[in-house]
Amino acid sequence: MKLKPTVTIIILSLFLSCNNSPAIPEAQKDQPLINYVNTFIGTGGHGHTYPGATLPFGMMQLSPDTRLKGWDGCSGYHYLDEYIYGFSHTHLSGTGISDYGDVLLMPTNTPIFNNGADGKKGYRAHFSHENEVAEPGYYKVHLDSTNIDVELTVSLRSGVHKYQYPNSENQYLVIDLQHRDKLLDCKINKLNDYEINGFRYSEAWAKDQRLFYHIKFSHPIKAIVYDDGDGTAISKNYKFESKKAIVTFNNPNNEPLLVKTGISAVDEKGAKDNMTAEIGTKTFNEVKTEAQNYWEKQLEKIVIESDDLDKKTNFYTALYHTMIAPNRYQDVDGRYRGMDLEIHQTQEFDYYTVFSLWDTYRAAHPLYTIIEQEKTNDFINTFLAKYDEGGIMPMWDLAGNYTDCMIGYHAVPVIADAYLKGIKDYDTEKAFEAMKHSATLNKFGLKAYKKYGFIPVDEESESVSKTLEYAYDDWTIAQMAKAMGKDEDYKTYIQRAQYYKNVFDPETKFMRGRFRNTWFAPFNPYEVNFNYTEANAWQYSFYVPQDISGFINLLGGKDKLEVQLDELFNAKSETSGRNQSDITGLIGQYAHGNEPSHHMAYLYNFVNKPHKTQEKVHQILTELYKNEPDGISGNEDCGQMSAWYVLSSMGFYSVTPGSNEYIIGAPLFDKVTIHLENGKKFTIVANNLSEANIYVEYVKLNGKDLEVTYLKHEDVINGGTLEFSMTDNPAVWGSRKGNEPMTEITDHIILPSPYIENGDITFRDSTRVVLNTSENHAKIFYALDDSNFQLYENPFVVTEDAKVKLYSEKEDLKSPVLTTPFFKIDPNLNITLQSEYANQYSAGGNDALIDGIRSTKNYRTGSWQGYWNTDLIATVDLGRQKAINTISVNFLRDQGAWIFYPTEVRCLVSKDDKTYKALPSQKINAIEKNSDIEIKTVEFKIPMTEYKYVKIIAKKLGELPEWHLGYPMDGRSWIFADEISIK
Repeated sequence: MKLKPTVTIIILSLFLSCNNSPAIPEAQKDQPLINYVNTFIGTGGHGHTYPGATLPFGMMQLSPDTRLKGWDGCSGYHYLDEYIYGFSHTHLSGTGISDYGDVLLMPTNTPIFNNGADGKKGYRAHFSHENEVAEPGYYKVHLDSTNIDVELTVSLRSGVHKYQYPNSENQYLVIDLQHRDKLLDCKINKLNDYEINGFRYSEAWAKDQRLFYHIKFSHPIKAIVYDDGDGTAISKNYKFESKKAIVTFNNPNNEPLLVKTGISAVDEKGAKDNMTAEIGTKTFNEVKTEAQNYWEKQLEKIVIESDDLDKKTNFYTALYHTMIAPNRYQDVDGRYRGMDLEIHQTQEFDYYTVFSLWDTYRAAHPLYTIIEQEKTNDFINTFLAKYDEGGIMPMWDLAGNYTDCMIGYHAVPVIADAYLKGIKDYDTEKAFEAMKHSATLNKFGLKAYKKYGFIPVDEESESVSKTLEYAYDDWTIAQMAKAMGKDEDYKTYIQRAQYYKNVFDPETKFMRGRFRNTWFAPFNPYEVNFNYTEANAWQYSFYVPQDISGFINLLGGKDKLEVQLDELFNAKSETSGRNQSDITGLIGQYAHGNEPSHHMAYLYNFVNKPHKTQEKVHQILTELYKNEPDGISGNEDCGQMSAWYVLSSMGFYSVTPGSNEYIIGAPLFDKVTIHLENGKKFTIVANNLSEANIYVEYVKLNGKDLEVTYLKHEDVINGGTLEFSMTDNPAVWGSRKGNEPMTEITDHIILPSPYIENGDITFRDSTRVVLNTSENHAKIFYALDDSNFQLYENPFVVTEDAKVKLYSEKEDLKSPVLTTPFFKIDPNLNITLQSEYANQYSAGGNDALIDGIRSTKNYRTGSWQGYWNTDLIATVDLGRQKAINTISVNFLRDQGAWIFYPTEVRCLVSKDDKTYKALPSQKINAIEKNSDIEIKTVEFKIPMTEYKYVKIIAKKLGELPEWHLGYPMDGRSWIFADEISIK
């Protein structure tokens, strides 16, 4: 008997329904999702976001400017401010350095060029948050001082201002091109009675930023005057030298004034064409409607269901923030300004700028591989174009400029992660070539990294962080090489991926700097110093996402990693050393306000304790994100802080981009549906979810039990369902051996280099040298100067200047040969410091100023002795009276790092340490602004006379000058000194 097709389908359906859970309907929105976006989140505290109008990944960010300078003014707006200076067309979202704020427009009823920041009469206006509205693609405010209503909306490259003046008289508009950063060149050009165009070239973080604009008014210009440079109005803009203009309008019926503005990085024509193509004759409301429809479509990529309004608002605001940057940097005709600052053109892909890669490679770009695959291809094509134009892929590029900001070469993991996930609409061979090029440069410590397998403290700043991040980046190159069948490249980079082992100290269990092949000391894991990037040892010692199994072995087992994580989250929430404003959102020493900590809560899964991951993730989601202006615990960082929230609140996170795995945490919402670009849907359900039920009891993937505590990318991208059952107590799910995720390097294992565990690099009579290695059962070999290597079995003594060479062997593995010079100080020479140097700038300790080792201009290498806000007073005892004719001491100037020359240096000499003779003092104009980093040798000449004691007194500058960035923060200066030389 044959079954009819319809009967077969019915039977099959019944069979499936018996073996799988009932079909789970997708999440539904209950109202427009833009209603859940609160663009004021992050505008307070240290979030550094802006509330104004922009489109997803758009070129224009049309927003009010309330703060002209200072760290918390990076976005141009801060929620605590009471005055608006105007509305500029470009802004950065959540960065730690300020830039942009181009072409400020300010409607006013008093013709004045001064902005009022000096306390004198100006065009700035008071406002109240009660009269302020901000939505995706739209902003509105009432200016109390002038009784003017302002509305803003945008397209991708253009925007519309709408001003309603209180009456038809005194309708002025200030155009201020001097606003914000240093102005290099500009032009304000009246084309006719309705249009103005020009350009603005400026310098700040981006050293050569070029922006062109075209403005069109809905009402004719009655008059226009220009600033002569001293605040006096003149009728002609001679040679286009004026930086400000005031426009008056003919508007007898007091209709709303529309100001349509296009911008371009190419030229004025590009700005006009952008405006014409995108806005043209559209009304304000038409542009606003299009903008908000655009945002609604974007936000619909992920639909959530929840009865908690605050959590829902936090989610959609976070999703909104992930879609603000990178920014389109290309005109409607495909032209753009490349990294060579020349004009290029392409219709093959969209070209972008503002890649905050040290932040966003961790979660934002992995999120894009799920919901923005087409744009991910564009981003990578942009990287490759920048590689062609400028010779290197960006680390942090801004407006056609390499900023060389932050560390690593994190365009590399973005490409590898995308490639391994099947996103390949770009030249993959060129991409691999560019990745290797980034990893084989000889700057940013890479030369030492390649030579030694780590970066020594005395050769490059932030050496520990760079070593760790380079090793991860190299692992992603290795994974892509393996997938492409490039065996030799795989071997090279999988070995480099293990270089993290060389900065692991087995005694303290922390990642530490290697200073002259010893461990940098004195060591305090709470101390923020130049060995780490915006962090301390606590916050970087867990960064081995590519080889967590190898890291566990170094620690001594899974239980040791669990203990270390427990200590991290339970440590005192204080730091010492350098002031680091980015270290915020502290839970113990976990710092959620800065990116190096972002993966740490998920590491409990790797030791079969997923319930601890669930606890910590829930705590972070609910305590460190709030529906308030200061609702982000640190700089939002171009989407990274928000991407962490988006992924984690859905129930998983990208601990190791490039592994194609997401580590499961705990969902925050009842239901989530991801609408994928391939037309499929991935729905996540959390049954029995409540404030108490934060633990995962079990998980089903597409109706089948999921025992492991991770998801594969293909599980998500192929569509389906992920079903959580939640409970109020830690469950056994995921805790059995074999359920845990794993990243592990098993090929081409390297041997970590040995180190000097004890022994003074500078010594007087002799020093006892103890060698060690973090590798069990490895043999150490050493040699003094040019002697033969011998097996290290016992400590040895060095009595004269010597070079100690060492390496280790284990079976067929051998580490690189390392050489450390030892210096013998005159045993009769002593120094007494009456000032206290900073622990992180000790330069090796008390004898640093007489050890004979000279420093370079890089203060971060640890060879300068630093004194903060105090005079340096040091007395050198020569041991006996000696004939002296020259005394000198070196000082460093690096004003950007708050290091200034002393204002005065005094030298006194004595035979008995009681009666001192003062030599003529030397005064220095330390307060003078000078951006050059220089070393100054202050020298004193005296007739050949015998003395036993030499005293040096260097007077501090103290309070920073008014022109310095640190002045508004009541900053104080440093004195950095090195080597008192007596001849």
